[in-house]
This record gives sequence, C-alpha cells and structure tokens, in this order.
Amino acid sequence: MLSNKSILVTGGTGSFGKAFTKYVLEHYNPKKIIIYSRDEFKQFIMQQELQQYKDKLRFFIGDVRDKERLTRAFEGVDYVIHAAALKQVPACEYNPAEAIKTNIDGAQNVIDAALSTGVKKVVALSTDKAVNPVNLYGGTKLVSDKLFIAANAYAGSKDICFSIVRYGNVAGSRGSIIPKFYDILKKGDGELTITDYRMTRFWISLKQGVELVIKALEEAKGGETFISKIPSFRIPDLAEAMAPGCKTKEIGIYPGEKLHEIMVTVEDADYTYEYDKHFIIYPQLVWSKSKEATPTGKKVPEGFSYSSDNNTEWLSVEEIRELLKELELD
Repeated sequence: MLSNKSILVTGGTGSFGKAFTKYVLEHYNPKKIIIYSRDEFKQFIMQQELQQYKDKLRFFIGDVRDKERLTRAFEGVDYVIHAAALKQVPACEYNPAEAIKTNIDGAQNVIDAALSTGVKKVVALSTDKAVNPVNLYGGTKLVSDKLFIAANAYAGSKDICFSIVRYGNVAGSRGSIIPKFYDILKKGDGELTITDYRMTRFWISLKQGVELVIKALEEAKGGETFISKIPSFRIPDLAEAMAPGCKTKEIGIYPGEKLHEIMVTVEDADYTYEYDKHFIIYPQLVWSKSKEATPTGKKVPEGFSYSSDNNTEWLSVEEIRELLKELELD
C-alpha cells in the first residue's frame, strides 16, 4: 500500500509525525516521506535521529496557513497525513483567532491544495475534544472534521478521498496526565493532584494511532471516521500505578476539561459500524455512488455511544503499571 508512494505529513515533527515516519520507513518502502512543519530546529533534530533513512526523507519549512506553500509541497504526493494543529486547550482559549487560522483555515488550505495537485488520499487526525466540544480547540477540530468530510463532495471525477482518524490523548504525550504525574513525582512533592476522582480516559499508544491511520489509508472510500477500540482507565488507578500508596488531592476540573473522552455519540449511532478492532462512522451524505463505502461490519444498536466511562474494557492498576514501562518519559 505505501511502497513506492510519496507521503507528506503536516506537523511532521510532532510526536505522531515522528512515530508515523519511523514506522513507515521500518515496515514499508516508500518513495519518499515529506515532513512539512514550521520549526527548523525540530526538523534538524528529526534529520539526525533518522539519518539512516536520509535518502527517503525530505523536509519542507512551511505553515498550513500558507496555501501557496502547501500547493508547492503537495506536487507529486500520493498521500497526505494532516497532523498539524494548535492543540493546547489553554493556548487556544487565550488565542482563539490563531487557533482558527491554523485548525480551520489550515484544514481548508490542505483540502484545496490536495484537490489541486493530484493527491490520492488525505487522512486528517481528529480528537475526542471535537465530539460535543466544550472548548475552542474542540470547536475548531469539529469544524475541521466537517470540512474534510465535505471535501469529498468537491472531488468530482478526481481520484481522491478524504477521511478522518479520531483518538484522545496518546499515553505519555506532551501535556497529558502521565508526564504531569511523572514531573510531580520527580520533584519529590509526594502528592499527586487529580482534578476529579471520577475522571476516566482511553489508553492508546502512538503505535496504535499510527496503525489506525494506515488502516484508514488502506480502506477509506471517502468521508469515514475511524476510531480504535481501546481500553479505559481511571485517573486514580493511574496515580496508584505510578506511585503505589501515594497521597492524592482533588483540585477541581480545569476550564474546558471533560470528565470522560467521547468518541462516538448517540447521534452518530445510526451511521456507526463495529469491526474487530475499530469502529467506523460513515458519512451521512453520499456524493458519488462509485466512491460509496459499503459497511461490512456490524451496525451498532440504537442509542449506542462510545466513551471512556461506558467502555467494556478496563485496565487494572497492574496492567497500567506494565504499560507504563513501554513509555519513554524524560
């Protein structure tokens, strides 16, 4: 599927971009992978880390806000993975116009550039925060998701499809709960702060996120949203796994924070099908019979929803402790 293909990753120096690039280089034989991002220093570091693959890598300095630059970078590209976004909830709340320029205007620029240059497939990374959003980041990603789904209506006779992959915070990712707990423990404070003892989250690794994106590249016909079936955990259990017997303190939920991660809403149930390791939300509108996806999974029951608090698979404290060993925390 990916062999001898040209692939471009927006926001390619981020955690996902680096993991995706390394995975594809190790498991496939792509023609080239183009890293498109704004930070020259991060690109330099990534070049050094993947020196053995230098013949397969290209690095473009550019911003998704710049459609002309995107169009230049997309020339000759087969697949685009759109991972670039402003993602920190507080930063987006304080700089709403900037979040809109990157997450919404940038998404439309990616769509327009892909339609203009012969790209075959675009997979955009979404987030649980786009589902019933309560903060600006989630709101911008909801709009972004809608733009990518609707982009299939503008493909016409072009051989291109747009799809979405949705998951929550990756275990151990910057700014998430695991590094926060780790920093507190490293400083020797001895007490872990928890915003709400009822809070739950999904557990997904970077590798699982990468594999879901590749599945979308392989299977998408246009407009689908792919969601992994993954276990849930309780935040107090995470604290116990990281520091057995430690003291915890409930400090109250942050502005824009949710108690639980929601991936599929009750309203989405009519269009959602279950597969062995994932769900797919199919588009409500069909723009072309020739590109219409035919669900082969099991339709979820009426009233179904998928969130971290109603999951059927839960991690125990010991299972969390074992998974923590696989993470690289500085």
